Amino acid sequence: MSVDNKFLVRDKITLKVTGLGSSGEGVGKTDGFTVFAHGALADETVEVELEQVKKNYASGKVTAILEASPERVEPLCPVYEACGGCQLQHLNYTGQLKAKEQQVRDALFRIGHLQEVKVLPIIGEEDPWHYRNKMQFPVAFENGILEIGCYAAATHKVVGVENCLIQKQRNNDIIAVVRQWMRQYEISAYDEKTGKGVVRHVMGRVGVNTGEVMAVIITAGYDIPHGKELVKMLRDAVPGLKSVVQNINKKQTNIVMGNKTRLLYGKTTIKDRLGTLKFNISAQSFFQVNSAQAEKLYNKAIEFAALSGGETVVDCYCGTGTISLYLAKHAQKVYGIEIIASAIEDAKRNAEDNRCDNAEFILGDAAVKMQELVEQGVRPEVVLLDPPRAGCEEKVLAAIAQVMPQRIVYVSCNPASLARDLAYLEQNGYQAEVAQPVDMFPMTHHVETVVLLSKLNTKQHIEVELNLDELDLTAAESKATYEEIREYVLEHTGLKVSHLYIAQVKQKYGIIERENYNKPKSENSRQPKCPPEKEAAITEALKHFGMI
Repeated sequence: MSVDNKFLVRDKITLKVTGLGSSGEGVGKTDGFTVFAHGALADETVEVELEQVKKNYASGKVTAILEASPERVEPLCPVYEACGGCQLQHLNYTGQLKAKEQQVRDALFRIGHLQEVKVLPIIGEEDPWHYRNKMQFPVAFENGILEIGCYAAATHKVVGVENCLIQKQRNNDIIAVVRQWMRQYEISAYDEKTGKGVVRHVMGRVGVNTGEVMAVIITAGYDIPHGKELVKMLRDAVPGLKSVVQNINKKQTNIVMGNKTRLLYGKTTIKDRLGTLKFNISAQSFFQVNSAQAEKLYNKAIEFAALSGGETVVDCYCGTGTISLYLAKHAQKVYGIEIIASAIEDAKRNAEDNRCDNAEFILGDAAVKMQELVEQGVRPEVVLLDPPRAGCEEKVLAAIAQVMPQRIVYVSCNPASLARDLAYLEQNGYQAEVAQPVDMFPMTHHVETVVLLSKLNTKQHIEVELNLDELDLTAAESKATYEEIREYVLEHTGLKVSHLYIAQVKQKYGIIERENYNKPKSENSRQPKCPPEKEAAITEALKHFGMI
């Protein structure tokens, strides 16, 4: 229901904030009209200057705090207000955890309408500072001043950062060297408007458990003036430096990295460990940015998977195989599927390095490749999902529902898309049982969640509409439904059988069938006959249910 809007841009209003939105902004209502207030916290009364007014809502910035939350703190970062990298430094860490757990609850209950799922207390970080092992900062000249840092919220204006408090210190060291190098040798920054300039972004990667460091310079062309001097400066100033890489991105695009890289110093990869597993990390590899929390996240996923050593697991969206290799230590076989070729190559290399011979990585679309696995006789007991922020494609969810694993473990970085996907799976035979939020990104609004889904007992949950002529059943015919027979065959043989094939086999054994099951749609149509291997599987199912 819409509310008549009487507000205008630049109006100042008093707002009682009742909660936080998905981006960390305060949310409240005035005269029934929803207002988003950037910088406000729950249980505060604030003055807000409206910057955007729509039909059903408005948003603005806080100009005065009339009643402050007891959880409000002074941000430690000197550029926090201008920088868009963090959103919650003004909220103490206990409050951050509470807000993120509530964000997960709200999404599951209100968006997904999942009232039965149990949300566990969020797993927080022991030290919520200096946790990021990967830094990726844009470079620009702003009003003639070289800036390396983060974009201001909702803009492409670069806010310079001298010492980012959520980055590992070695990443800050890299920024300091690159800034000095660009100033000393007058190296130009890339200009998005003109397409001219040399340096576009700077990346740093730190092996938290090995101490190895990589520096990556993303340039707009192949030339990198004074590249040797840059390497020397980095080697002198950055302890543990093992790699300096140049990435070339000549396209006028918002995508950070290009397809071509060249080695300036050391090796093309650095090493790190998660648990007992070791990983080679290249400039373009995906690797969880918070190593300590990633281990907690993966351990929870393993707990939910409840592997005893004999199961087959399919890991959709497997990336470079980090979770796949964790699962492989507890399963008989793991298949990882990923559509990005470079990630699959990394995953295969990681499997070799860890001497993991029961993990197989497949390049392609998860929906297609999973069906191919089933046709090859693979019947996974567990499917793991770890999709991007947009969530799973519906065709992937549909394919999983057809495969019918006993359990699904869903790892999500977006509660809203998670809730949507869980609702779909609940409508297709699964129950979301328990959700575990994990704070992977302190000081930001982001939250990860691991959810366990179990297959419903179809005998208890199938709803059937019966016509009067369907009530004329023999005793044998009433012992198992077509769906129960189809599911039994799929579970024990991996074969998919249609109702038509089941009807043909039942008729062969003298079980009465209604005429329409075996009657062609037209006089000239050719009706498929049940293949021998499927007939044998259906026959075995009929025996199991005591029908023959």
